[in-house]
Amino acid sequence: MFFALFRDGEGCKSYIVGCEKTCAAAVIDPALDLVDRYIGEVGKQGLRVRYVIDTHTHADHFSGARALRQAFDAPIVMHRFSPAPYVDLHVEDGHSLPLGAMRLRILHTPGHTRDSMAIHVEDRVFTGDTLLIGGTGRSDLPTGDPDQLFDSLFDKLMVLPDETLVFPAHDYKGRDCTTIGDERRGNPRLVKTDRTDFVELMKSLNLSAPTHLTEALRTNMSGGKTVRQLLSEAAARVTFMAMEELRHRLAVRANNFVILDVRERDAFANGHVPGAVHLPRGQLELRVNEVLPDPSVEILTICEFGKISTLAAATLRELGFRRATALDGGMSGWRENGMPVERVG
Repeated sequence: MFFALFRDGEGCKSYIVGCEKTCAAAVIDPALDLVDRYIGEVGKQGLRVRYVIDTHTHADHFSGARALRQAFDAPIVMHRFSPAPYVDLHVEDGHSLPLGAMRLRILHTPGHTRDSMAIHVEDRVFTGDTLLIGGTGRSDLPTGDPDQLFDSLFDKLMVLPDETLVFPAHDYKGRDCTTIGDERRGNPRLVKTDRTDFVELMKSLNLSAPTHLTEALRTNMSGGKTVRQLLSEAAARVTFMAMEELRHRLAVRANNFVILDVRERDAFANGHVPGAVHLPRGQLELRVNEVLPDPSVEILTICEFGKISTLAAATLRELGFRRATALDGGMSGWRENGMPVERVG
């Protein structure tokens, strides 16, 4: 078996498994931030990705499944209870997916989420967020259920052979894997073998919400884009101007160069680049013809930190202002570097 483990910076783990005989492979629980690494590893190893699998609807990070589907032309696989509209292949408990000479066996393991599943292949099981190393997934997020989690742990996972390797979707201590036997003997949550005791324990954990909960659920359930994706896509369509270049332009004062501040009125009044024209980002499309009648001029967009101005420059280019660019670093960086500032009033 070909096997590769990946970690992001927030404790999330993902995997590539493959058949050495046929080079058929599957990517399990891919993170959006690691898409280029998966593509690089697949190319390096000469693999052909047959499946992109999410073990459940993630609430704490952004799935890279859609990006990998586009890169590899491989179907996205999730349990049939997944609410995501972009899933290509729904599976159920007891189903299996052929992967060359191997078979990926699906175990429905609800509790962390309704659509949680584990993937059992040869000597190992990928448990998603159902069974962790020395712990279990939480059951207090949308569609979670501690009663179902109890059944999944004790009736689905703990019945596997003790030597079965366990690879979860999370670990915050840098550990690679565990075994069913080690978890049976040493996992403090699995000591609670009585259903009532286990459910009471899970309900009393009082855990804080994941950092990206709202955005992660929105994007992973709907197929929408993350804010980072929007910024990344916008940045790929525009150019940027360094602060030193802008300072030089201020000295030249060319007639075909417009500085467009897209912040709100109060921020603009409290300090802006000398000579800047004010047009809030929220009014850009509605007032662009009034404020910028000449599409042939070079336009430099400015915001506080360089993000909104990137989106504004991309929008301007789509509207026909082909010379739109954005200030690298925004007004925050401009002030920090001691550049000249003009105020209203």
